[in-house]
Amino acid sequence: MGRSGAEPAWASDPETIFGFDEVVETVEPGGLRRGRVTTLQVNVGKLCNMACHHCHVDAGPQRKEIMQPAVAERVVELLASNPAVETLDLTGGAPELNPSFRWMIGEARRLGRHVIDRCNLTVIGEPGQEDLTDFLAANRVHVVASLPCYGEENVDEQRGGGTFAKSIAALHALNDRGYGGGSGLELDLVYNPLGAFLPPAQSTLQRKYKDELGRRFGVRFDRLLTMTNMPVKRFAVLLEKAGRLDAYMSLLVNHFNPATVAGLMCRATLSIGWDGRVYDCDFNQMLDLPSGHASVRTVRDLTDLDLLTGARVTTGSHCFGCTAGAGSSCSGVLQ
Repeated sequence: MGRSGAEPAWASDPETIFGFDEVVETVEPGGLRRGRVTTLQVNVGKLCNMACHHCHVDAGPQRKEIMQPAVAERVVELLASNPAVETLDLTGGAPELNPSFRWMIGEARRLGRHVIDRCNLTVIGEPGQEDLTDFLAANRVHVVASLPCYGEENVDEQRGGGTFAKSIAALHALNDRGYGGGSGLELDLVYNPLGAFLPPAQSTLQRKYKDELGRRFGVRFDRLLTMTNMPVKRFAVLLEKAGRLDAYMSLLVNHFNPATVAGLMCRATLSIGWDGRVYDCDFNQMLDLPSGHASVRTVRDLTDLDLLTGARVTTGSHCFGCTAGAGSSCSGVLQ
């Protein structure tokens, strides 16, 4: 959604980018503060079988950053000692390529926690992953899978030739294990724009995805989540090379939606990097912006996560990506 009514002060000059703190304090005096942590989002490394244009992690097949077992064990200890944390959200890179991936899932499920695997789909066809879909189904892992379009040309343009066909094959494999069929095995797809514009309405696009993927390929899934491309890492570099970074930032600022601030994921999600460092969100992690809580820098500094409640969230101009239009989060739109 765009602006309505009088133009807000921060949007009066589309060539000027105001600080996010200045803007958000018009909605929440005192700035953005954390609520109770209910999700641990853990980036287990930057190794990936793909190197997508929009990737804010700058992941790829040559990356060496991998979470070591000692850090994975500390994450599980935090889960065990903080019952208010309901969800372990595993991301990467391709999280499935981390040697501790399956162990972490097993431990989290033993503790009764909800587990999300942020899957690029094509990893399901990689050597050594032949039993991956069986493992995910057996542990009732919630799969959130990236599929930026329901058409082959657009997907292959953004993610590389042959990606769409591999993704459809992976979705069929997940459907064969009961995902997306109402069995309780959740399969969500993630859409992000192919360029420097905001996503369309999530509900409308979901209907289109379900119609196209169901009719043409017999694919079933539960929900479509739309996400705004963040001006971070690889996507930011592409925009800058094209001379479009300032215009994209102006787009985000001029579509700031105050109603999204209450639901920002940084309020309830704590981001943990592959090296154990702690951040307020995954995007801050990629920009190396530490947690707003001055005494918390790594998982070794953490015991009682409730101590983070009320801490100031570290923000930057990229945060306009989460508050533009209907808002954006790892769970889709905010409004």
